[in-house]
Amino acid sequence: MLKGNFFQGLGYLGEGFRLIRQPGLRLFVIIPLIINILLFGLLFYFLAELFAAMIAAAMSWLPDWAWLQALDWLFWLIYGVVILLMLAYGFVIVANLIGSPFYGYLAELTEKHLTGQEINTDDSWGQIIRDIPRALWREVQKILYYLPRAIGLSIIGLIPVVNLAAAVLWFLFNSWMMALQYVDYPADNHRVSFPELRRTLAASRLSALGFGLPVALAAMVPVLNLIVVPAAVCGAAAFWVRENRT
Repeated sequence: MLKGNFFQGLGYLGEGFRLIRQPGLRLFVIIPLIINILLFGLLFYFLAELFAAMIAAAMSWLPDWAWLQALDWLFWLIYGVVILLMLAYGFVIVANLIGSPFYGYLAELTEKHLTGQEINTDDSWGQIIRDIPRALWREVQKILYYLPRAIGLSIIGLIPVVNLAAAVLWFLFNSWMMALQYVDYPADNHRVSFPELRRTLAASRLSALGFGLPVALAAMVPVLNLIVVPAAVCGAAAFWVRENRT
């Protein structure tokens, strides 16, 4: 039987958006946000250049008929959707890899804010630098967990009849992955291993899915996905404090 409270889980992202406005947390929201904006702009620029070249190549293969050549707007529309999808999923992975040391510290400050403990930022930048290798390894662990399951779901999507369930399974899996992705930051601060984190979240799976669902939806919306990452980190810290604190 699934345990947890799905509707309570839904509220954590909203709480995260409220928390990122707190004075003591803003610095560690602004810095990765600036990095994310620069990253988003670079990805968009290079993808646009790449697809412009692809469109030009595709149009050169078509007969030189005026009405057919005029359809280049349709190619741009199709490739524009592809760009958005690539940005939505690729951006989150890359942004988390780059910002993971900041997000770990943001989760720590958020937890201290919620529990009423005094926030001590002495040597915080040095601690962030020392934590970079461990933070990056945690991100790699999540990618290694994600890839084989994503491949399995992709294969299911190719099987007739069975593939009708693939969309639902993908949605549930993405919601679960978003919960794992962000609750991992406060869990890592408590030196909870990634396998242990999975068992902990499985014990309150409905709450985890409720938290991950709106994060997964927001991550698919360009521009909003720039802001949702730090909000999800703060929301995950609230999740940890109230449901999975060790």
